[in-house]
Amino acid sequence: MRIVELILDEEQEYSGIEAISIVERPAIEEDFITLGQKVEYKLAEIDTKKKILLGALLIPNKPILRSSEDGEYYIYFSKDTVRKASELYLMEGNQNQATLEHQMKLKGLSLVESWIVEDTEKDKSAFYGLSYPVGTWVGSVKVTSDKIWEEFVETGRVKGFSIEGYFQDKTDYKKDNLSSIESEEAEYLLSNIKDIVNGVHISLESYNDYPDAVSNNAKRGIELNKKENNKCATDVGKIRAQQLAQKEKVSVSTIKRMYSYLSRAEEYYDPSDTTACGTISYLLWGGKSAKNWAESKIKSLKLYSQKINEEYAIIDDRLGYSTQEKAEQMAKNIGCDGFHTHDFEDQTWYMPCEEHIIEDTDLKKPCWKGYEQYGTKMKNGRKVPNCVPIKR
Repeated sequence: MRIVELILDEEQEYSGIEAISIVERPAIEEDFITLGQKVEYKLAEIDTKKKILLGALLIPNKPILRSSEDGEYYIYFSKDTVRKASELYLMEGNQNQATLEHQMKLKGLSLVESWIVEDTEKDKSAFYGLSYPVGTWVGSVKVTSDKIWEEFVETGRVKGFSIEGYFQDKTDYKKDNLSSIESEEAEYLLSNIKDIVNGVHISLESYNDYPDAVSNNAKRGIELNKKENNKCATDVGKIRAQQLAQKEKVSVSTIKRMYSYLSRAEEYYDPSDTTACGTISYLLWGGKSAKNWAESKIKSLKLYSQKINEEYAIIDDRLGYSTQEKAEQMAKNIGCDGFHTHDFEDQTWYMPCEEHIIEDTDLKKPCWKGYEQYGTKMKNGRKVPNCVPIKR
């Protein structure tokens, strides 16, 4: 499963957070607290008529599950991006922009306080019984509309914040200091710089057993791009085409990148329009043959496991947690029972559900083991299978 870091491109006209949405199921899995007429916190400093929602707006390095036509993947934001996003949101004067479930614009909500957690114990959020990691963007939203407060907050129809805006996949971002090396490869080398200085040999596994069709597609893309004055694709895409055309080896991280890019770029490929940049860029990366090869390579090398941080890891294409409590909570959320464990990178990880289903035939089923689909339902703004227990 892909893990995508989202960043801000401050040079783009549309970049950053446009609005804060109040939702029933916050993607960051953190509910806000209400400082209002029914508040449970007996604090003398709190006016019971404030009608303020206080909670996390964005948590750094926290995997957030997303879905697209190409399947599910995780996104996350670094501490630096979280801070920049919080600053840009206010600089652009968006503190009065709010929506309900990312769909309906709301009037009567304003961000009145905004800060980044610097110390988990001394932070203002801790005063209200909340605990957020360092780097979290926390906000207080004033609700001036009685209707919104009564119909959505007091009834529990909304439980937390979610942001909406424009970010960019870090691996797509053009870096002037990169030439023939992909950004992931550069980061890999930088992460191992200590070993390199100490004389430890570091090598990037690489492969060139892709079919000739991949090279031919890249050559075709180069040829078509020349006819368009090389206006299509980034420098990285053009370099990738040269590598594939010359049958050069590509690293493991590049193989992952190829599959990720081609999966998303496929919708812009139109073989009947050889002047379109979407078609040319797709061919530069090796086209359909490259996507198929990259996918099979990822499976054969078992590259679906990755430690994200001390709290999360992707193991065999499934999200694992550092605590049993979190795994059991997620199992309850997705409708399965129990948990199971995996040992990965000298740590025991707890996974939701009693079984770890990884077979392709099982992945294609709409529901997990022991459940069957009974119609559909709306979840997080999209239609999903309605899974119910199979009656014995």
